[in-house]
Amino acid sequence: MDLNNTVALVTGGASGLGRATTERLLAAGAQVVMVDLNAEVGQQVASELGSSAHFVSADVTNEEQVQAAVDMATGLGQLRVVVNCAGVATPGKLVSRKGPLALDALSKVLSINVVGTVNVCSLAAAAMQAQENVGEERGVIVNTASVAAFDGQIGQIAYSASKGAIASVTLPMARELASSQIRVVTIAPGIFETPMMAGLPEEAQESLAKSIPHPSRLGKPAEYAQLVESIVANPMLNGETIRLDGAIRMAPK
Repeated sequence: MDLNNTVALVTGGASGLGRATTERLLAAGAQVVMVDLNAEVGQQVASELGSSAHFVSADVTNEEQVQAAVDMATGLGQLRVVVNCAGVATPGKLVSRKGPLALDALSKVLSINVVGTVNVCSLAAAAMQAQENVGEERGVIVNTASVAAFDGQIGQIAYSASKGAIASVTLPMARELASSQIRVVTIAPGIFETPMMAGLPEEAQESLAKSIPHPSRLGKPAEYAQLVESIVANPMLNGETIRLDGAIRMAPK
């Protein structure tokens, strides 16, 4: 699919993996609607990236707010690409020193990471289905899981459950949307240079980097964005979860 003169919607688009994806898609010629919670940051990023970058403040779990973002995208042109990067990684053991895992903490992570992703996919897919296809395609949805879906560590009960869910829904989504010529692919990143990672001490970041076989460094958001563009370009990539992790297999803790 040629991204030139198309529209993309990126959740979590104002920072980290989402911002890198926004920049990559803009460079490929797309109009990009960034969806994020922080209006001040989002508007600042949009102004920095130029007139083809647009921002909508929205909670991905809110149907009306996400629909408004989808409406903005379709108002700009043909919505062909959706990338879900919004998510949280709140830690929590099944039983910690404070006691059993709080269900509200579990529910919050599942709500944002799973319900939010499915909400965006559902509303965006409905909009894509109303469009004419281009060749053999009508659109592409890229979701973000994590290696924690497969190698969950101690303290990642909620996060692993949520990312495992995203990996699990990839194939049924792809199968359902196949008749509409819409592909669904998931990326499962390893340890990347994100704002969350930047908050760790430098020593901790170096230790994590050494645990990655090759290349022995943290992944760069631009490398995630590069894979997104490759997925969009390759029509045979569908219904699959791709690990992007330098061959890491996470230790128990």
